[in-house]
Amino acid sequence: MNLHVRHESEYTYDMPVALGPQTLYLYPRMYPYQRLLDYKLSIDPQPTQIVRNIDVEGNVQQLVYFSQPTRYLKVCVEIELYSEEFNSFDFVLFPFETQTVPFRYPKEVESLLRPYLEREDISEHIETWARRLAAGSGWQTTSFLTSLNQTIREFTYEIREEGAAFPPEQTLSQRKGSCRDYATLFIAACRSLGIASRFVSGYLFGNPQQEHELHAWAEVYLPGAGWRGFDPTEGSVVVNRHIFLASTGKPDLVAPISGMFTGQAKSVLRSELTFL
Repeated sequence: MNLHVRHESEYTYDMPVALGPQTLYLYPRMYPYQRLLDYKLSIDPQPTQIVRNIDVEGNVQQLVYFSQPTRYLKVCVEIELYSEEFNSFDFVLFPFETQTVPFRYPKEVESLLRPYLEREDISEHIETWARRLAAGSGWQTTSFLTSLNQTIREFTYEIREEGAAFPPEQTLSQRKGSCRDYATLFIAACRSLGIASRFVSGYLFGNPQQEHELHAWAEVYLPGAGWRGFDPTEGSVVVNRHIFLASTGKPDLVAPISGMFTGQAKSVLRSELTFL
């Protein structure tokens, strides 16, 4: 299956501003079953330099520099990729003791996973809730993850295009949130049981509710399976309809576009996302 997405963002300012460096996380990372066919990035006004690199977590980061004042900034990306079907549960958890939760990672990878095991957003309420779900799943790792995914899916979904993700405790207490709120709650519940988890931003094809906005989901690191995606907004595992832009242990670090400007202007953002 070919996926072709166009994402345009436009910032307008009510008086001229000087743009500082802008950081873009708008270049796709490929899953093993995906292949990038075409990528186009257009920016207006014309930047003086674009530096494309890999950040500390392995994401493609583009740094954009400008030299002239402007009253607008337009960023448009078009991504086309081939994405084949695959079985997301086609793995064996090994060592075998990781088939039940909670578990400990082998020493050779545990130190590398520490940023994805941090417990700063984990309340007693979240851990008790996660353990109740795990007990109901017979403490089986994959059954727990599936149950957690489907339980969050039953919350009340709300569209909230701007702002940081809500604290996981708030999402759990109110039983509602956006895709990024669902993802951060999923992450907190997993970490409470010792499962390394991270936040993923990207696009989702095939869901009318999500096809016109950025999407977010979670990944967990499973020994024998590596990083596997779970989408609590969908209540399903990540398959070939997701386009991966960036992953992180700290969701506020991978905004699609971030940067500063110098001036007293007020800004307005317009964003349009379409699958072609």
